[in-house]
Order: sequence, then structure tokens, then C-alpha cells
Amino acid sequence: MLLGMGPETAADFSQAPFLVIWEVTRACALSCVHCRADAIARRDPRELTTEEGFRLIDQVRAFTPRAPLFVLTGGDPMRRPDLADLVRYAASTGLTVALTPSGTAAATRARLSELKAAGLSRVAVSLDGPTPETHDAFRRVRGSYAWTMRIIDAAIELELPLQINSTIARLTLPYLRDMARRVSELPVTLWALFFLIQTGRGTHLEQITADECERVLNDLYDLSLMAPFGVKTTEAPHYQRVVWQREQERRAQGLADTAVERRRQLRAPRSVSDGNGFVFVDHVGTICPSGFLPLPCGSVRTDSLVQVYRTDPLFVRLRDSDALLGKCGRCGFRATCGGSRSRAFAATGEAMASDPLCAYEPD
Repeated sequence: MLLGMGPETAADFSQAPFLVIWEVTRACALSCVHCRADAIARRDPRELTTEEGFRLIDQVRAFTPRAPLFVLTGGDPMRRPDLADLVRYAASTGLTVALTPSGTAAATRARLSELKAAGLSRVAVSLDGPTPETHDAFRRVRGSYAWTMRIIDAAIELELPLQINSTIARLTLPYLRDMARRVSELPVTLWALFFLIQTGRGTHLEQITADECERVLNDLYDLSLMAPFGVKTTEAPHYQRVVWQREQERRAQGLADTAVERRRQLRAPRSVSDGNGFVFVDHVGTICPSGFLPLPCGSVRTDSLVQVYRTDPLFVRLRDSDALLGKCGRCGFRATCGGSRSRAFAATGEAMASDPLCAYEPD
């Protein structure tokens, strides 16, 4: 256990996840090069029905002591005609509901207004390039940038809290600084950066190197000291280590201040990662540790989501930092970071192997 990060500070995700993601459909009009879902043109007839969706929502609400955040994703969730009914029912149970629409014509202002009235709490929009050319090249659909900006403008007009999601890969790395400036021009609450996992359509997409990742994480920490929005990483849990190291440096230099301390208090005490604070349900009800770690552990049609999350052997193992292998298993940050289990699995076929995107060498 790392000095100053005792067990009392580590979030306990053994009983309830922080985040539940439901892929309400796999249908999407885009053909994004990194898509982990390998989205399809038309809705799958095996999708969970509206009533099955309501039962899933009841299972999500059954997590105690704290209800998870509930995110409706896809594919493009806007392809579900019953989307407002699902949002309304989830909000009525007390869940905080977020939505990740695709950058297409389906996400109209009228539709977003309907969803806000139904109880939607946040819209998360993907923006992977600072210009139409860079974003559309990544999304493989001309005009996607324009549609994405229309969604952003509609969310701002409707006063829906806005999150920007961006992917970090070899194709997008050259534009990262310009992206930071572009995001800073928008009234966002959170910038969430997704570090590529080579799965789905992204199998042959090149990821950045471990050294480049280290530089990016340090740049994100610098940004977090100045930005009016939060900065979060997905599938780069070693950001927790970088933050801890940088804040130790700042304290040693006498640079700690009230704003930094306030950000530290708001930051999660450990990473939210595959099966450890996170659970994913796909469009046909299959339960997985995450969408990037598609190892089936049951189905919401036949199994209890709560029991699968708490007791399935894979989920239990993913939450056991002492089960980590290689340098992740030797690392003093393993209880608060744990490495990306999805990336380890994609690279080696072993979910508990070391994360190849981490440059840190433990003593």
C-alpha cells in the first residue's frame, strides 16, 4: 500500500459499482475507426425490449448503499424510439441518467428537449478532432463534426450539463493541444479522454506508446490545474499515480493551494475500471466487466446484475489487486490504479497481466 493512501481512502467497489453502462442498441449510422462495438446499420431484433429495460433499471437501482450513475450508450441510443420512456423510468427511480448520442442527425434539439423533460441529467458528446477534417476522418462520416456541434449547441441552449469525450490514439495525438483549446471554448463540465483499447474495429488502430502516454497524463494534470472543467481518463487508470506524484512535487515545492486541494478532494480516491466500480450490459443483456473487456459473465434476462457484479469469479478477481501479474502486481499504486484490465487482455489474452501503456517501473 502506497504511503499516505491507506485502506480508508480506497473506494470500496465490492458491493456496488460507481458506473453502470447500458448499450441500449448497437445500431449506428457512423463507422468510427475505433468502435469497440463494431456497430451495425440496423437494430438487432434481440435487443432488450422496453419492459426488459425497465427490469434492468430496477436491478441497477437495487445496488446499495449508493445508486450508481446510469449511462445509456450504443451504437447510437437515439435509434431507440422508446428512449424517453427509458430515461423517464430510470429518473423516476432516483437514478442519475446520462446519454452518449452519436454525432448524427438523429440527435435533434427536439429530441434532446424531450429527454431533458423526461429527466436526463447529462449529455456526453464525442469530439475527436478540433476541426471538421480531423474529426470526420476519425469518424469516417463527412459532416459528423457539424452534427456533433449541433448537438453541443442544443445541449447548451437547453442548459443540459455537457461532457466531451475524446479518444487518444496515434491518429488523434497530434491534435491533443488544439483539442484542449477547443474544449476550453465550450461550457463543459467534464472532458473525458478515452485511451484506445485495440478491440472491435480498433483492433488494428495504432495506440500511442507508454512514454507518450506518460507525457499526455502529465499534460492533462497541468490542464486540470487551470481548466474550469474536470479532467477524467478512461482506460488509463495510471492517471491516479501521475496525479499523486505531481501533487507530492507541488507540496514539496510549497506550491499547494486551495484550488488544488479542492480538486484533490473532488477526485475519486481510486480508479474506476473494468469490473471494479464499472459494469457493462450490452444490447442483448449480456453482463461484462466493461465494453472494452467483453467477457460474458451472465445475462440480465436470467441473472441478477447485483449478484453477478458482487460474486462472479471474474469480477471478484478484477477487484483483487493482489491477483495482478507482472509489474502491475509489484506496483505500490496497484490498489488505487490497477492498470487497464481491458488493455492487458487485448494485448496478452490475460486480464490480470500488466498494462502495456504504463511506463512506470515500480521499485
